[in-house]
Amino acid sequence: MSGAPGVEEAPVRFWPTARRLLSLLLPFRLRMLGAVAATCAFAGLNVAAPKYLGDATDVVVEGVLRRALDQEGLGAILAAVALMYVCASLFNWIQGALTAHSVQGLMYGLRESVEEKLHRLPVNYFGERSRGDVLSRATNDVDNITQALNQLLTQLIMAFLMLCGSLAMMLWISPLLAAIAIATVPLSTLITWLVARKSQTQFASQWTETGQLNAHVEEFVTGHEVIKAFGQQSQAAEVFARSNERLARAATRAQYSAGVVQPLMVLMSNLNYIAVAVVGALQVIAGAMTIGGIQAFIQFSRLFTQPVGQIGGMLNVMQSCVASAARVFALLDAGEEPADPPRAVVPARARIVFDDVTFGYGKAAPAVRELTFAVEPGRTVAIVGHTGAGKSTVINLLLRFCEPDSGRITIGGTDIAAIPRDLLRAQFGVVLQDAWLFAGTIRENIAYGNPGAAESDILAAAEASYVDRFVRSLPRGYDTVLENGGDGLSQGQRQLITIARAQLAGRAVLILDEATSSVDSRTELLIRQAMQRLRHGRTSFVIAHRLSTVRDADLIVVMDHGHIVEQGTHQDLLAANSYYTRLYNAQFARPAGRTRALEAGI
Repeated sequence: MSGAPGVEEAPVRFWPTARRLLSLLLPFRLRMLGAVAATCAFAGLNVAAPKYLGDATDVVVEGVLRRALDQEGLGAILAAVALMYVCASLFNWIQGALTAHSVQGLMYGLRESVEEKLHRLPVNYFGERSRGDVLSRATNDVDNITQALNQLLTQLIMAFLMLCGSLAMMLWISPLLAAIAIATVPLSTLITWLVARKSQTQFASQWTETGQLNAHVEEFVTGHEVIKAFGQQSQAAEVFARSNERLARAATRAQYSAGVVQPLMVLMSNLNYIAVAVVGALQVIAGAMTIGGIQAFIQFSRLFTQPVGQIGGMLNVMQSCVASAARVFALLDAGEEPADPPRAVVPARARIVFDDVTFGYGKAAPAVRELTFAVEPGRTVAIVGHTGAGKSTVINLLLRFCEPDSGRITIGGTDIAAIPRDLLRAQFGVVLQDAWLFAGTIRENIAYGNPGAAESDILAAAEASYVDRFVRSLPRGYDTVLENGGDGLSQGQRQLITIARAQLAGRAVLILDEATSSVDSRTELLIRQAMQRLRHGRTSFVIAHRLSTVRDADLIVVMDHGHIVEQGTHQDLLAANSYYTRLYNAQFARPAGRTRALEAGI
C-alpha cells in the first residue's frame, strides 16, 4: 500500500496554461462582454463618487466660512452620490451573474470533455496511474478551477478598472500627489513577480499530493475488508498519515509563499497613505488644494492601492487554478486509442483467427508472442496456463483494449482493426472473474446489456442462469436495490447475475474469464451449468485455472510465458503427455503426484 504507480509529467507552464484555460471562455464571449461592460459601469460609478463627495465637503466648508450653507446644492450632490452607489451595486450584481453563468458553462464543457476523454483512453493509461489520482483530476481539480475562475474573473477585471480609473482621477486632482502614490508600484510589482515564480511549483506539488492522498483513500476504502482481516489498520493509518503530512507541508509552503504578498501590499499601502496625507496637508496649507480635494484624493489613493493589494492577494488563487488546469489538461492531452475506421459490417457467427499476434505493455517484454490459432463459429476455445502466461492479454486484444504490435486478428476474414470498437464489442458478451454490479435493482443489472428487454426475457435469462431461485427469496425480489457492488449477495450469486446479463444480451461471442474461481464447489456446479446453457450455439472463449471447467471445450490453447505451447482437445492433450498433462495432474492426481508436479514447476 505504498501507492499506485505514477507517471512523471512536464512542469507547469503558467502563461500557456492560463491562455488555454481562458480560451475555453470563447463560446461565452457575449456574456463575458456583458460582464465586462457591467464591471466598467460599476468601476466608473465607484471612481466618480469620491469626487462628488469631495465637492460636497467643499460646499460644507464654504458654507461654514460664509455662514450660509447651500443646502439645496448639498442635497443634490448627496442624492447623486447615493444614486451612484445604488446603480453600482446593481451593475455589480449583473456582472456577478453573467460571470457565474459563463464559468459554469465552461466547467460543464470541461467536465464533459474529461468524461469523454476517460472513455477514449487506452487500458494501459489506468494501469500506469492510481485511480484516486485520475478521480482527483476529474473532480477536485475541476472544482478548484471553478471556484478560482468565479473569483478571479470578477476581481481581476474590477481591480484593473479601479486601478486605471483611480489613477486617472488622481492625476486630474494633483499630479504631484499622484506621483507619490504610484512610486510604490514598481516595488509591489517586483514582489509579486518574485513570489509568483516561487509559489508556482509549490501549488503544482500541492495538487499532486492531493491526488496521491485520494489514491490512498480509494485504495483503503476498496480494500477495507482485507486491511481489517490482516490487522493492518495501523499500517494503513501510517501510510495515510505520511501522505497527509506531505500534502499539509506542500499546501503550507504554497499558501505561505503566496500569503506573503498581501501583508507586504498592506504595508506599502499604509506607507503610501502617510506620504499622501502629509504632502496633501502641506498643499492645503499652501492653498494649492481644497480640503474636499485632498479628501477625494485620499479616497482615490485608497482605491488605487486596494486593487494592487487584491491582485497580490489573488496570486495564490491564480497559481492554484493554473496548477489544477495543468493537471486536467495533462489528462485531456494523454494519448488515446487509435482512431476508429469508418463504419463496417461485422460478420455474425464467423471464424475468429489469431494470426501470428505479438503484443507487449509499454517497454516491458512482450506479454504474448506469435499467437496463432483459430476458433470455428459456435465452438468453444479454452485458454489455460499459469498466472502471467498471457491469457487475459488475449482477451484484451480480442476486445481491442490493446492493439497488436504485429500480426492480426480477424473475424470472418475481416481484420478487427478495420472494425469500429463499439461495433466490435457489441458482438461480445463478457463474464469476468470480478462480478461487477452497479448501484440499481437486480432487474436493471440483468438488463444492463439489453436495456429495452421485455420482462419475460429478463425472467427467462434469470431462470436459465439460476438467478430466479434466490431472487424469489428476497423481500423485494427483482426490485431489490444493490449497493456497493452487491454486498448483500454472495460472490456466487453476483456471478450468476452477470451470467444472466450476458444471457439476455444475446451476443454472438462469449468471453468467460475465470468465472468460477472465487466460489464454492456447489455454486461452481450451478455456474458451470449456467455457462453451458449460455454457450450453446455461440462462439466462446473460456479462461480458467480450474481445468474441470474446460474439459468439454472444442479447443484448448495452453500458454506459457506468452507462447502457445500446446493446443488441441482435452483427450488429445492428455494423450500427448506433455505440459497440459502435468498441469492437469497437478490439480487432479493423488497428493504424491501433485507434489511431484509442483516440484516440476507447474
